[in-house]
Amino acid sequence: MNPYNKVMTLHTSDFDYHLPPELIAQTPVEPRDSARLMVVHLASGLLEHCHFRDLPGFLREGDIMVFNDSRVIPARLAGKKSGTGGAVEILLLRRLETHVWEVLVKPARRVKTGAILELDTDVTAEITGEAEAGIRTIRFSEGAKLPALGEIALPPYIQAPLENPERYQTVYAEKSGSVAAPTAGLHFTPELIAGIQQKGVTCIFVTLHIGLDTFRPVQEEDPRQHRIHREYGVVTEEAAGNLSRAKAQGRRVICVGTTSVRLVEAAAQSGDILPVNGWVDLYILPGHKFMAADAMVTNFHLPRSTLLMLVSAFVGKELMEKVYREAIARRYRFYSFGDAMLIL
Repeated sequence: MNPYNKVMTLHTSDFDYHLPPELIAQTPVEPRDSARLMVVHLASGLLEHCHFRDLPGFLREGDIMVFNDSRVIPARLAGKKSGTGGAVEILLLRRLETHVWEVLVKPARRVKTGAILELDTDVTAEITGEAEAGIRTIRFSEGAKLPALGEIALPPYIQAPLENPERYQTVYAEKSGSVAAPTAGLHFTPELIAGIQQKGVTCIFVTLHIGLDTFRPVQEEDPRQHRIHREYGVVTEEAAGNLSRAKAQGRRVICVGTTSVRLVEAAAQSGDILPVNGWVDLYILPGHKFMAADAMVTNFHLPRSTLLMLVSAFVGKELMEKVYREAIARRYRFYSFGDAMLIL
């Protein structure tokens, strides 16, 4: 039984922990699959310590492995205020229409609704509205040039420059739209995926474009008061059919990353796994009954984050705390460029 089910209340402080700063990975390891891997056995509570390249040894014929093939966009744009010339930074969060986005703007206090920002000699943007948590809506004069004007936005806890922007993309990234990478997938190499398939594991690709909640901590003390931001997701009919058959036949569905977990769980909320093509806002907290995911690959997440809450819902409070204590004691590397765990 999940220990969280025994309590009536949740507190965001339940998902807090202290991490020595030197354990925050600043650069990725090479090769990708040389990262460390903690294997968490839910039934026994046993923890094993190996490397990511050892992953195929924990898989079996008939397993389904679900990958998020979203590609990170160059979401950070530099501009200036029309008239004053003051420098402005724009972080794209979510596209609402062809030229309309939700964004974060710095410095926010100087950029009000109606402000015109100049990004290039022939690309401007107008702030068209303000929402909660400092989010603005912005309309660009055109969208075709945005990828060339922007750069990949690394999370704020990574201070080291990224020498190769492709290192913040998964090797199977295909559909552009995420602000941040689905980081559990960063450990896979083409050779590792081929080895997984040779074991008789079916690899399925779904798409969830990652937004604000992946790097913004929950501020409310009651996490149920937190408003999770919608993200655009796609589960094709073929993928939904493969997942449904696997569940009916008792085969394991192993999700790579919390984003894949959220998407397949959203697809399964009716009791059947159905195709998805639209906005997803499923917020997974302890007490959630998992309908699709049987196992997951995930990184070590920030305190007080919705991602840590999802993992806690999957493993239970006591085991989650044990896993993180063990990871810190054994000097695992944390967050986006850090090590991983396989939860079975």
